[in-house]
Amino acid sequence: MSLTSTWQRRAASIAALALLAVPLAACGSDDDSSSDGPPKAVAVIETLSGRTTAIKLDGGFVDALGSLGLTPGVTGTAKLTDSGSLVFPITGGNVSVFTPGEVSPYVIGQIQHEGSGLTLSAGGTTVRLSNFNVDPGVSRVYGDVAVNGKTVATSAFLFQLDGRTLMPLSVEGNTAVLEGTKVEISEVAAPLLNDTFKTKAVKPGLLVGIAKITVNVK
Repeated sequence: MSLTSTWQRRAASIAALALLAVPLAACGSDDDSSSDGPPKAVAVIETLSGRTTAIKLDGGFVDALGSLGLTPGVTGTAKLTDSGSLVFPITGGNVSVFTPGEVSPYVIGQIQHEGSGLTLSAGGTTVRLSNFNVDPGVSRVYGDVAVNGKTVATSAFLFQLDGRTLMPLSVEGNTAVLEGTKVEISEVAAPLLNDTFKTKAVKPGLLVGIAKITVNVK
């Protein structure tokens, strides 16, 4: 089976990126939240615009890429910094945050990163992951996948996110920063990586890195 048909059949993803999957803007309150009506959001960003999602790559993940002979790169407006962080500009989306326990999931919305992405290259094969979209409600990242320039999947499930290590929200002026969410390879992505690159080295739950998201808030 060819590499392209593998991606088409499974409609899944290989991994090298991660984003935020926890509350993005818990920076307000609603005095009427205890009323008899439906739960009200404690914070809402109706339109996300500007700032970035950055992923500080874990050393173990970098070593895993090296063992597979994979070379990471970026495409579009993304950047790979000298300190080992992938940076993706936020281009749109919206987020509503409710009081935990009142609504499940208590973070609803999406965070879009159109026009940027990550590449992984080995031999004559280059995989491009781009146009990332975070769904906080299910702690997943979706995106488009191309192999050697040919799109083989759109809105594919890329990564599972773990926000239990999130640090407290930092707000300065009109900027909010959340840092500490773990990004891990999903049970879907791990076997696909292994099949694609003929290895057994990639395990589900492999830590890719730690996410830091910076957004504009009013």
